[in-house]
Amino acid sequence: MYKRICKIDASLIDDSIFLFGARQTGKSTFLRTQFPDDIFIDLLNTDLKNRFKRKPSLLYEMLCDKPEGTLVIIDEIPEVPELLNEVHRLMSEKSLVFILCGSSSKKLKRKGYNTLGGRAYPFYLYPFVSAEIPDFDLQHALTYGLLPPHYLAKNPRRKLMAYIDVYLKEEIKEEALVRNVGTFQRFLEVAALTDGEMVNYNNIAQDCGVSSNTVRSYFEILEDTLIGFFVPAYTKTLKRRMVQSPRFYYFDVGVANHLLHRKELVRGTDAYGHAFEHFLMQEIRAWLSYHESEEKLSFWRTYSGLEVDAVIGEARVAIEMKSVEEVQTRHLKGLKSFGEDFPEARLMIVSLDPIHRRMGNIECVYVHDFLKMLWNEGL
Repeated sequence: MYKRICKIDASLIDDSIFLFGARQTGKSTFLRTQFPDDIFIDLLNTDLKNRFKRKPSLLYEMLCDKPEGTLVIIDEIPEVPELLNEVHRLMSEKSLVFILCGSSSKKLKRKGYNTLGGRAYPFYLYPFVSAEIPDFDLQHALTYGLLPPHYLAKNPRRKLMAYIDVYLKEEIKEEALVRNVGTFQRFLEVAALTDGEMVNYNNIAQDCGVSSNTVRSYFEILEDTLIGFFVPAYTKTLKRRMVQSPRFYYFDVGVANHLLHRKELVRGTDAYGHAFEHFLMQEIRAWLSYHESEEKLSFWRTYSGLEVDAVIGEARVAIEMKSVEEVQTRHLKGLKSFGEDFPEARLMIVSLDPIHRRMGNIECVYVHDFLKMLWNEGL
């Protein structure tokens, strides 16, 4: 059993929470492991789901005699969102505490369901991070991603294929989020081509044969279902003309690889470099969330082409990511320019170069050392 870093345990549960995460990030397993003796209602149980759909007040009848402070876990609450009214009632009248698990908060809000008026704090569960895996294999992670069923599978490529075909196409269609699954499948592949790049809605629309508004709605679906995320541009500088467009990433590097038909990744190739950056962004994003940081993750790019892959907070830390085995001066141009604009920033380049050293005011950090630093000490 792999111990997850997400900080939800019995000692912290005095208020209700939502636990959100993309499908197969391990939410159900995590909650069953953390709370083995508490009430667990699984809405993937078809019979139970159908009974609650017919009569949502059944939940109140089941739980109204439970003692104050009783913890109740409802897995996949979006399957029967009408239960949220009963949850709200049980919280208000009986002081019960809930953990409500699902793959999207925005979907509930968009459809007008009760999201408990801020009375439930949101937590997020991500794919595995390096610190959760005792014998972490970077090459395996870069190739197949870090969704638990995929990373641990004997045939991860088959698992990825099923994930794309069954969930990204069929379930999104079933939820009536898109009408034309063929067009959406084409969009998924084109979006993968822009993975880690700045988003140009018009170009993607031309490639997919749809309007730019449709493309925007498709990206919104990926965000709402936690399948993708945007990293905004950091633009707080008066000295340079900055790029404003955000970058898009799929939530897991393995999903992006599969959509791009990448097989084995070879060091020194562009494909390896893109996966290397994507993986590190995935790690930093999870670290910020698990530590409940209020700092934002962004990137920095000037119109002249100078860039830094990751900026944390208000220019507190700037990180360049290069899958090179020897860091050279030419790899530091973006960081040096960033340092001129923000002299108080901590500047780092993370790479495959095993020699930890300083080049001027820039730290050169081996990727494995960076991962240990990130999860043990923080940035």
